[in-house]
Order: sequence, then C-alpha cells, then structure tokens
Amino acid sequence: MSESKAEVLVGGVVLAVAVGFLIYAGKTTGMTTGSAREYQLSASFRSADGVSVGTDVRLAGVKVGRVTQIALDPETYRAKTTFTVQEGINVPDDSAVAISSEGLLGGNYVEIMPGGSPFAVEPGSEIEFTQGSVSLVSLLMKFVSGGEGETAQ
Repeated sequence: MSESKAEVLVGGVVLAVAVGFLIYAGKTTGMTTGSAREYQLSASFRSADGVSVGTDVRLAGVKVGRVTQIALDPETYRAKTTFTVQEGINVPDDSAVAISSEGLLGGNYVEIMPGGSPFAVEPGSEIEFTQGSVSLVSLLMKFVSGGEGETAQ
C-alpha cells in the first residue's frame, strides 16, 4: 500500500512540474498575453522572409509586441502583416517598420523605427513606410560579384 502512495506522490510532482514548465514556456515565448493590453497595427512588406506568427516586434531593441498574422495580398502580391503593440506606447504616424536581423546566425524580428510626428498612429491602421527583409545569400552574391570587375584607381 505504501508503494502505491509513493507512486501517486511522484506522479503528482511530475505533473506539477510539467504544468509549471508549460506556463513558463508560454510566458517566455509571448504566446500568452498575460495582463498586458495591446492594440493592433498592420504593415505591408515586399518580402517577409524569416517572419512568422509570434515573431517579436521591437522598438529601440525592446520587445513591445508580436506578429499575429501574415497573409498574401492577392492584389498587390505583398505580405500583409498584422502585429500588436503594448497599450501606452504611442507610435508616431510617420514611423517606419522594417524586418531586421539579430545577426548572421540570429533570427529576424519586426522593428518599429519611430518618426518625429507629434501625432500617433490610430489602433487598427496601417503603417505605410516599410522595408522588407534582405536575403543574406543575395547580399553576399552582390558583394562577391561586385568586386571582380572593378580596378583600383
């Protein structure tokens, strides 16, 4: 009888640790909203390589939101991206949005580059000024091929 009590106790501890890990993982990856209130904005990119649902949205290097939806606009053939920004962060209406890279081996994120306007973007509106992702392979190919035909002056 004491063996079955021990087995039930160990099973309960394992289950509690698993639930705790799931809660921690959800908060760390931003999959749970928690108590932070957010509003949605959108932007249209020529190329959204490396960005998916859940990708960080950063302002001055600080995570302020996440990407919630990516879809192809069949009329413009651009990637329409919807993302959230924490309430209380007023994004100027002349801001730009770019897809940036964390480095050579890091992933991509959506970066908000604030403008100087005193007026803020309304929740639900689209930011017009965008810059899509840059392919590292194509950039390296341009660098390699661009250096061959030039002569020193």
